[in-house]
Formats: sequence, C-alpha cells, structure tokens
Amino acid sequence: MGCIRGEEELIMDFLDQLLFYPLEQLPFYLIALIIAFTVHEFSHAYFANKFGDPTAKLLGRVTLNPAVHFDFLGILLLLIAGFGWARPVPVNRENFSNPRRMSIIVAAVGPLSNLLLGILGALIYAVLYQTGVIPPVGLTKTDQAVHLFFNIFILLNFFLCLFNLVPLPPLDGYRILENALPPRLSARIQKFEQWSILFFLLIILLPVFQDYTINPLYDAAHALSSKFLDMFIMMTGGYRL
Repeated sequence: MGCIRGEEELIMDFLDQLLFYPLEQLPFYLIALIIAFTVHEFSHAYFANKFGDPTAKLLGRVTLNPAVHFDFLGILLLLIAGFGWARPVPVNRENFSNPRRMSIIVAAVGPLSNLLLGILGALIYAVLYQTGVIPPVGLTKTDQAVHLFFNIFILLNFFLCLFNLVPLPPLDGYRILENALPPRLSARIQKFEQWSILFFLLIILLPVFQDYTINPLYDAAHALSSKFLDMFIMMTGGYRL
C-alpha cells in the first residue's frame, strides 16, 4: 500500500513539474481556456462571414461549439509551455470588398474578444464579491473554487489578448501588421514568414528567452487583472482587493 502511494506521489510530482500551471488548478485552467479559445475563434469566423467570406461558415466554424475550434497540440503546449492556440479559422481575404481593412478587423476581433471576456469576468467577479455571493472570509471549498476560477479566467483572457497581439506569425498581431503595412513592404515580410514562425517558437519555448517573452506578458496580464478588479470593486462601493 505504501509502495502504491509512493508511486502516485512520484507521478503527481512529475506532472507538477511538467505542467506550466499547478496540477490542482488544471481543471479551472482548462475550462477558462475552452471558453477563451472558443469565443476568440468564433469572433474571427463571425466577422469574416459578415464581411463576405463564407469559408469559415462552410466549414462549420461560425459556432460557439468548443469541439469545432479545439486543437489538441495547441492546448497541450499551453498547459506545458504557457502558450498555445486553438484551430485557426481559414479566411480568404479575396472575398472581402476591402481586403486590407477587413482583414485587419477580422484579425483584431480575436484578441479584442479576449480583452472583453477579461473585463466582463472582472465585472462579474466584483459584483459577486460586493453582493456577498462569494464572501471574502470564511470560505467554503465552493467559494474558494469560484474565487480561483474567476482569477484564472480573467488572467488568461488578458494574457491571450496580449499574446495574440505579438506581431509574429502565426499570431493575429502579425496579420494586423501584414495588412496595415504598404503592399510593397507587406510582400517583403511575407518572404520571411516561414523563418519567422521558427524564430517565434524558439524565443517562446526556450527557457532562456521566456524572461523576455512569456513572463512579461503574464506580468502585464496580472497588472490588467488588478487594475480592472480594483476599478470595478471601487465602482460598486467597495475597497481594493
């Protein structure tokens, strides 16, 4: 019996070291990620279809069904490395009446949707906190779980917003930059796109670079979370958390 318990502890320790997030918080991260990725990709698909490109709609991507947007490798990397992605929404910009402008909007609505989810999460959390639905003291396990989920949900959405605005392929920030630049300059950076993706993976995956890439983005996301939570708590008549 002691041997089995020891093996279980070894497995748990291994998983704890392997994963970017604490193992006991993993279910909350998964739920938050499913919501964040689903709304993000739905936003791309919805606006692309709205602007005249039916590609995503024909593939069944204009939906809030998480299974349609799920990318196993992207989720796995996010859990292990701290970054990841959902299944990209295919867009044919030639179907747009104004390809450059509409492509910028379609790319931008993904990060914007995560920003709005983070703000909405902070507002709901502040209201629940102020009305006593989730008390600040004497917490039950359910109360603790609600506190934890909202903090994770808010943080992750702000992080995904900032992360996706990084101007490197295959992120939305690159698509925004690509379409915002003059056509001649845009064509030049497209020549280096395949190498840019490799460079992006290296600076994100290698621990030596993470202090200058992933970690600052998480710090900025934490700062945004605190700012919005403090603002909404004070707006609802309370004091800073």
